Amino acid sequence: MYIGKYCTRDVITADKDTGIVEAAKLMRRHHVGSLVIISRDGNGGKPIGILTDRDIVMEVLAEDVAVDSVAIEDIMTRTPVTVREDEDVFTTMETMRARGIRRIPVTDSQGLVVGILTSDDLLAVIYEEMGNMVSLISHEQMEETRKRKG
Repeated sequence: MYIGKYCTRDVITADKDTGIVEAAKLMRRHHVGSLVIISRDGNGGKPIGILTDRDIVMEVLAEDVAVDSVAIEDIMTRTPVTVREDEDVFTTMETMRARGIRRIPVTDSQGLVVGILTSDDLLAVIYEEMGNMVSLISHEQMEETRKRKG
């Protein structure tokens, strides 16, 4: 099972010079809790940072910093951990767990952003796999019952 199958392909991105208010508006408009910050210097959509709603609260609002005096670049997590779209789901889960990451940008073979994977996405994978196991067990029980009657 590969990450590319389960990640969200509609990634909301921003430039490092974007203001905090605009970043918050982007998050609200798209109903997301993070923005992947991408390079605009000829490297295409390579991730150079990630900004979360929590970053805005903890680094700007809770510190009484004027929102118009700070840009994403000032508070984003630089050089975020990323995962390639052909990476195994369970390896990625372990990376996220070990690093305490709830969101991870997904890249292609050139390092360009093609998706984002969240802990919610992984819960859906686990739920799907558990459902498959339940179906298998149920099917086996029905087969065993049928064989014993026959």
